[in-house]
Amino acid sequence: MTIQRTYSIIGGTSGIGLSLARKLVERGERVIIGGRSAQRLSSALSTLGSNASGQLVDITDRVSLKAFFANGPCLTGLFTPAATYSTGSFSDGELDASEGLFRAKFWGQYWAVHAALRHLKPDASVVLMSGAASARPIGAPAYAACNSALEGLARGLALELNPIRVNCLSPGTTDSDLWRNRPASIRDPAYERWKSLCLVGRPASPEEQAQAALFLLDNANMTGSTLFCDGGYTLR
Repeated sequence: MTIQRTYSIIGGTSGIGLSLARKLVERGERVIIGGRSAQRLSSALSTLGSNASGQLVDITDRVSLKAFFANGPCLTGLFTPAATYSTGSFSDGELDASEGLFRAKFWGQYWAVHAALRHLKPDASVVLMSGAASARPIGAPAYAACNSALEGLARGLALELNPIRVNCLSPGTTDSDLWRNRPASIRDPAYERWKSLCLVGRPASPEEQAQAALFLLDNANMTGSTLFCDGGYTLR
């Protein structure tokens, strides 16, 4: 008899998170997704089928995170790709692009894992999400620092939470909703530049990033590691 496992994805209503949710339900797992938009949540659930459920959650709000996990089942895995933020140069001195970025991306994932902790199975797997700018910054120093901090957090949590496994996915530019919803005047030059910066000559797809996240969730010998799914960007 196959035991159905349960995974939670905060940021599972679009992009990489939704792609991972699809992969999990396709193989018979139960998935609980969360996001800030009721419309996106409803739309995502309508495509995922009966093995998926979800509720609204704001990853920047600890009360919201606590409520998201409050009455849920024991989790086999957690993925935390949700974050809405802006980036900018150091000299601009913009709070939203520095402290606000950390609140949304670093502290959001930090407190998401904390809120989920008592609901994680002893052999559960947690996957954080950073970005390849951690290893190869191009401007936006706070963004590079935030991604590096998340990768350090994965290592620290792997030590403290053992035997729970904690890893970090570090994507490069990905053709997800984040970019598709931007004006072509911004998106197209960014994609062209990315082609020259990486080795494979194109942005990743959300499905490719989800496959990398799934590997980290599944592989019982991976913990405290960062997986760069960046098309060779960090090698150039």
